[in-house]
Amino acid sequence: MADKFDVIVIGAGPGGYVAAIRAAQLGLKTACVEKWIGKEGKVVHGGTCLNVGCIPSKALLEASHKYVEAKHEFDSLGIQTGDVSMDVAKMIGRKEQIVKNLTGGISGLFKANGVTAIDGTGKVVAKDKVEVTGLDGNATTYEASHIVIAAGSVPVEIPPTPMTDGIIVDSTGALEFQEVPKRLGVIGAGVIGLELGSVWNRLGSEVVVLEALDAFLPMADAAIAKEAQKLLKKQGLDIRLNARVTGSEVKGNEVVVKYEDGEGAQEITFDKLIVCVGRRPYTKGVVADGLGIELDQRGFIHVDDQCRTSVPGVYAIGDCVRGPMLAHKASEEGVMVADIIAGHKAQMNYDTIPSVIYTFPEVAWVGLSEQEAKARGIKVKTGSFPFAANGRAMANNATEGMAKIIADEETDRVLGLHILGMGAGEMIAQGVIAMEFGSSAEDLALTCFAHPTMSEAVHEAALAVDGHAIHMANRKKRK
Repeated sequence: MADKFDVIVIGAGPGGYVAAIRAAQLGLKTACVEKWIGKEGKVVHGGTCLNVGCIPSKALLEASHKYVEAKHEFDSLGIQTGDVSMDVAKMIGRKEQIVKNLTGGISGLFKANGVTAIDGTGKVVAKDKVEVTGLDGNATTYEASHIVIAAGSVPVEIPPTPMTDGIIVDSTGALEFQEVPKRLGVIGAGVIGLELGSVWNRLGSEVVVLEALDAFLPMADAAIAKEAQKLLKKQGLDIRLNARVTGSEVKGNEVVVKYEDGEGAQEITFDKLIVCVGRRPYTKGVVADGLGIELDQRGFIHVDDQCRTSVPGVYAIGDCVRGPMLAHKASEEGVMVADIIAGHKAQMNYDTIPSVIYTFPEVAWVGLSEQEAKARGIKVKTGSFPFAANGRAMANNATEGMAKIIADEETDRVLGLHILGMGAGEMIAQGVIAMEFGSSAEDLALTCFAHPTMSEAVHEAALAVDGHAIHMANRKKRK
């Protein structure tokens, strides 16, 4: 038996590393187990988010957006640039450096907070024991009073499109292209598909997105989703709904994809194909058989509202449990669990977890959409305001999109905020904070927002809930 810890966390992604640091800050002897091997052949921390997810994709999105601005939009601002080109290898290199800085930063935080980093593959073998198989293949068993499973998730693969190195790739492979593919296929019009499709579309790829569902972004508010689809189509994304992929065949350096839509069987050829149809929990082999930890049919670990599993002392957080697969959700669960283990009272509000799609313009929302509220039988009133009428948006050359507030018709309580626009991912925090404090639409309407800012659209949307928007012709009778 090796060292004994108060807490052992399995996984150093945004859920695991945050849980480990928080536990250590609370005075608990903590270890964090990680097996992710980086490009330099050493274990790196940060999980999917920092290594091949949230952070690297945003680096490419930002670079590609600036390229589009310089190539097509600077002239309207009076900026003369001449010919503009993109050095893809340099863009990828910058992305790699950002990842290296951040993952190395987590290792530094572990040292600063006294977290013991254990390299290897962790497995819960008893309610108080974790077996770690090191990089050399040797297994060591550690004892812990509490165990936190934060093993994360992996991309879903589908039988019709088996991964083929360099041709058919998942989201990780799509971050590694060394040149712009002429014809790019994307399976899945979800968050990942739209973001990766946008990156390469901006750089010159002919992008076709195949989505099996017949509705675009059904998890977003319908009005926001409709406008987002229109804007992305205008940018060049060919989004084909109700398109179910049935097969693929790699022929040399291209792939022929077969799919079915409302008109029958179809066929299309791409140079590269990105498969991003979702993610599944990484729980296979993380828990020993017969331990009593319950998993559902999809592999998610069953937990209660405070992330306790069916085995006392063992918790699970992040992508391997119910709820949205979002880094910030995992991190907050990590903090909650660490606090509970340390004897504090802690609870997480799952009704106020924001979601963001980092296209341009960004799509962000928190709380209920109008269609969700109505489906629950809640009578609502709504207020919307377009960025086209916002002074800062005009100055920023970013007048596309709008802000929309959903409020309870009887209580005026804010039930949701939905934004399509530049900086939506930043502005959505206003809705999160408002909902956390039980704000009414009137509370937001009576709040002084700085001028000129994009956020004033949120203020005007709150005013519009009762027909009092200042900078828009009101369609509702004033009260």
